[in-house]
Amino acid sequence: MTQAQLLDLLPEVNQLAAEVAAFQRQELAVFSRSAIEHKGLHDLVSYVDRQSEEMIVARLQQLLPGSGFITEEGTVAQEQRPYIWIIDPLDGTTNFTHGLPFFSISIALLHAHELVLGVVYESNREECFSAVRGAGAWLNGVPMHISAVQTLNESLLATGFPYYAFEKMPEYLNVLGYFMQHSQGMRRIGSAALDLAYVACGRFEGYFEYNLNSYDVAAGALLVQEAGGVVTDFKGGNNFLFGREILAATRGVHAEMLAQVQQI
Repeated sequence: MTQAQLLDLLPEVNQLAAEVAAFQRQELAVFSRSAIEHKGLHDLVSYVDRQSEEMIVARLQQLLPGSGFITEEGTVAQEQRPYIWIIDPLDGTTNFTHGLPFFSISIALLHAHELVLGVVYESNREECFSAVRGAGAWLNGVPMHISAVQTLNESLLATGFPYYAFEKMPEYLNVLGYFMQHSQGMRRIGSAALDLAYVACGRFEGYFEYNLNSYDVAAGALLVQEAGGVVTDFKGGNNFLFGREILAATRGVHAEMLAQVQQI
C-alpha cells in the first residue's frame, strides 16, 4: 500500500476503534467481576476482550481483505500474509475488571517487518492517537510531538510492573530505584499502549517495560517514532516488537535511560 492509501485507511481504523471503545464503556458500567477468567497467573480476560477483538477483526477483514492477524485473544488464526494486523482489543484488562478507567484499544499494521500504521484509542477519554509511517502522528486529528525535555532529571517516566514473570525483579528494582532518584517521578498506568501514546504526545518523556508482547507495543511504538521519539529494546537495538522489552523516550532521555535498563 502507498502512503496515500494508508492515510485513506486510517480514518476507517480510527472510527472502528471509537465504536469498540463505546462498547467497552457500555460494558464497564455493568461489568461483574464474576465474568473474569484466568489465562494464567494474574493474567485476566473477559467476554469484553473477546467480543472487542471479534468486532475489530471482522471490520479489518473487510477493510483490507487477505490480511493476516496477530491478536491477544486468538479469535482468528495467525497466518503469514504480506500485511498483518497486530491487535490488543483491550489493553489494561486488569484495570477494566477492577473498574479503573485506564484502558485502551491498540491496532497496528505490519508490512515487510515494518510498522506502517498504528492507532491507540483511550476508551474513556475518547482520545485517538494515530500514525502512518513517514506521514506523522496525530491526537484526535491534530499533529502531536514528543516532549522537548531532553534530560532525565526533568522527566516524568512510565513503566509497568511485572505480575507473573519475576525472574528479573532484583535488576528491575535497582533500575526503578535509580529512576526514582533521578527524575521528576514514575507512573504505572497499567496499559503499555497508553504509556507509549503518552510518550508520543509529550505527557511522559520516557517509558520502559519488559515481558511484553507485540500486540502490547506495536501501535504505540509507531506513534512514538512518528512523533519524533526513539524506540529500542534494552540493548539499544530494534528488537522491541517481538523481543519482549521496550524503551521509548525523547532522544536525550533515551540515552540516559538506556545506560540503566541495559542491566535488566
